Amino acid sequence: MSLAASIDAGDVSVPRHIAIIMDGNSRWAKAAGKSSRHGHQKGANALKKLLEDCRGLEVEYLTVYAFSAENWNRSEYEVSYLMDLLRHYLKKEVRQLHENGVRLRFIGDRSRLAKEIRSDMEIAEKLTRQNSALTLTVALSYGGRQEMVRAMQSIAQAVKDCLLLPENIDEQILIQSLDTAGLPDPDLLIRTGGEQRISNFLLWQSAYTEFYFTDTLWPDFSVDHFKEAIASFQQRERRYGARKSS
Repeated sequence: MSLAASIDAGDVSVPRHIAIIMDGNSRWAKAAGKSSRHGHQKGANALKKLLEDCRGLEVEYLTVYAFSAENWNRSEYEVSYLMDLLRHYLKKEVRQLHENGVRLRFIGDRSRLAKEIRSDMEIAEKLTRQNSALTLTVALSYGGRQEMVRAMQSIAQAVKDCLLLPENIDEQILIQSLDTAGLPDPDLLIRTGGEQRISNFLLWQSAYTEFYFTDTLWPDFSVDHFKEAIASFQQRERRYGARKSS
């Protein structure tokens, strides 16, 4: 049975936009007696499989937290490997994403990334720009607080340049200034690895997002775990501040 068929066929509330904090690669590797490199590779494989599941469910948007602004504080060895893994993914997997109709986007502070990586990212975004089967957004060198600072700086510059009046600043102006401009807010945010916090991820965008936390480490996150998260989402009533319907 396909994933889509196994989800309640009479329920139209399959999330349009799913965000995922992919936590637990290093702990998975340690428990398995392997290097962190092996854990990150297994994590990349788990993401590849999840993309297939999302396409099967006709999820329109998937946003993943791949490398946070705080991750720059990790060891030089681990950061270097993660950057190498990203370049490998961009070189080896983007063509397949394109053939599957997946659009690839990146959010975050690109200024800290190597020139070669920035170039690969731009090529991937340009290649897949017209695709519409699924939009995969990769949060890289990303922090929600830092994103809002950049947005405020952009708005302040527009005011300084007499392109925007202060009294005209509203939510839409801010939304358009965020890295995620053009994306709908996440319906469901999944965090693997047992922690129950969002760790500076999509702070503005998650105001009305449903959260799902699981102890499962990211490399072990399977189609069954994904189905459990979707089923949990389908049981919830999203009220956006309104009273519960009687």
